[in-house]
Amino acid sequence: MPVLNFSINEIQYKIVYYGPALGGKTTNLRFVHQMVNPEARSELVSAATATDRTLFFDFLALDLGSVHGLRTRLSLYTVPGQVEYERSRKLILRSVDGIVFVADSSAQRKTYNIEALNGMENNLKEYGLSLSQIPWVLQYNKRDLSDVMTVEDMNADLNSLNVPYFEAVSLEGKGVFSTLKAISKMVCRLDTLA
Repeated sequence: MPVLNFSINEIQYKIVYYGPALGGKTTNLRFVHQMVNPEARSELVSAATATDRTLFFDFLALDLGSVHGLRTRLSLYTVPGQVEYERSRKLILRSVDGIVFVADSSAQRKTYNIEALNGMENNLKEYGLSLSQIPWVLQYNKRDLSDVMTVEDMNADLNSLNVPYFEAVSLEGKGVFSTLKAISKMVCRLDTLA
């Protein structure tokens, strides 16, 4: 549910990047942060270990300008991919408006993608939500690897609801903004229809 703050004429949407460990969630946010005008973004806040894995979350706020007289702001979060941080992953999904599920295209990571998606569904159930009720997209990341699964196989594994999907190489920025643009439109459109 978006947060409305009428005292400053702002509506804020929460988008969570979810997926398996080392799938590219933080890399997506870093690329967005690097490319967006500093006047339209906050600092990137990240709690990471020496191995560069997200411990709790990454956070980035983007100012999209004004819509219906309200300044529109996106709050982008990532979740830690490691299973031992399940509580953190569930907590970050609270009050989510949209989700980008970042899947690793490597054939060796197939099981991790499916486990992460199942975990996300279970965590959403804790808040009375299901994937059929919330805007979400899939990003098939790391398409530059030598052992990538076909898009058809990834859709068979992960996309039973036929949501929009995007191929990406987040290290190079490929597919990063098209993914963000799609989920942004979905959450903002859903709010205008309500």
